[in-house]
Amino acid sequence: MLALAAMLAPAALAQKKVIQLPNTAPGRPFSSALMVGNTLYVSGMVGRTPDGKIPENFEDEVKQTLDNILEVVKVAGMSFADAVAVQVYLTDMTLFERMNKVYMAAFPEPRPTRTTVGISKLVGTSKIEITVTLVKGAGKK
Repeated sequence: MLALAAMLAPAALAQKKVIQLPNTAPGRPFSSALMVGNTLYVSGMVGRTPDGKIPENFEDEVKQTLDNILEVVKVAGMSFADAVAVQVYLTDMTLFERMNKVYMAAFPEPRPTRTTVGISKLVGTSKIEITVTLVKGAGKK
């Protein structure tokens, strides 16, 4: 019992730290990311460009989605090499292979675990949403 308490103590003491981009609008119902201990939990993001548009080309939308996530990840002092788990939501599973090509260029080996789920609708015209969990230092060799 004492050993279990010792293992759980660091997690219990970890504080949640909000990671937001400087231009994030106040009053949103969620944080862009939360750092808890050395783990970063990034909210699901879509491929909205800085001017608020979703690219028409699907590969550009995937790249923009990953760029949006990476921007938050960098604020936390991390990189995609620290990613340990990714969840991908697609409105059209026939886009899976096209998504994979862009995705594989973004995440270095060993790639994080991943779940890909087909869903019926996302916000606006988005065809993809991605959320990532990272562990600081996981990418160090």
